[in-house]
Amino acid sequence: MTTEGSGAQGRSGGRPESRRGAAPRRKLVMSEVVDQAMRLFAERGYDGTTLQDVADAVGLSRSNLYNYVKSKEELLVAMVEATAQGAANSLRDVRQRTDLDSAEKLRMLVRALVMRRAERPEQFRTLDRSDQALPPEVAKKHLQVRRAVLREITAVLEEGVTAGLFRPVDVRITALSIIGMCNWVAWWFHPSPAHPAEPVAEQIADNAVAMVARDAGRTPDAPTPLGAVAMLQQDLDYLTRLLTSGNE
Repeated sequence: MTTEGSGAQGRSGGRPESRRGAAPRRKLVMSEVVDQAMRLFAERGYDGTTLQDVADAVGLSRSNLYNYVKSKEELLVAMVEATAQGAANSLRDVRQRTDLDSAEKLRMLVRALVMRRAERPEQFRTLDRSDQALPPEVAKKHLQVRRAVLREITAVLEEGVTAGLFRPVDVRITALSIIGMCNWVAWWFHPSPAHPAEPVAEQIADNAVAMVARDAGRTPDAPTPLGAVAMLQQDLDYLTRLLTSGNE
């Protein structure tokens, strides 16, 4: 009786532990499924990749793969969430910080975007190539998170202009330019031990701030009269755009 009771207790006691261990394993397997799917999509294209190809790459049977995803569309949704949604959330956290000025926020935002593109370029390249072929629901979600990233960058630029740290630039055009500069890293940069991503991210972040900094290109001395007029004209142009957009 004692032995049987001990065995039953051991079995019942093991079940919660097994359930606790199942969640981390599922997360790891799902991450591998998404990674392999992105690699295959990048190599063969979305239409040229089947779920069987993904299952073979991960080392699962087709039936076991269905425990994680039911369709290629689900894989695309997971890719969108892993690339764009995560970026949008982290950028929002930086933008809402009160201990940083606008230049520091912009530097952190750009550095974060570049690091994401440099560390997992296949994710971004796959979605970029498949953008026109995405199923409607996936395309909608992808567009929403891309717009969220644009909003965060634009908000920081507007904050910097209002605070007088940034020149009165067209914030939307400038934000799109900065995002494009970050996105292109996924295509040309190939990190290695000899060429880590961090210095590249730092350089691009510095470039982004230099694009908009109020004192960019100026010497510590007072500006010349013509330089002062040019700066004043920039401010007037910015004010005109604000008034015009408010009347539309």
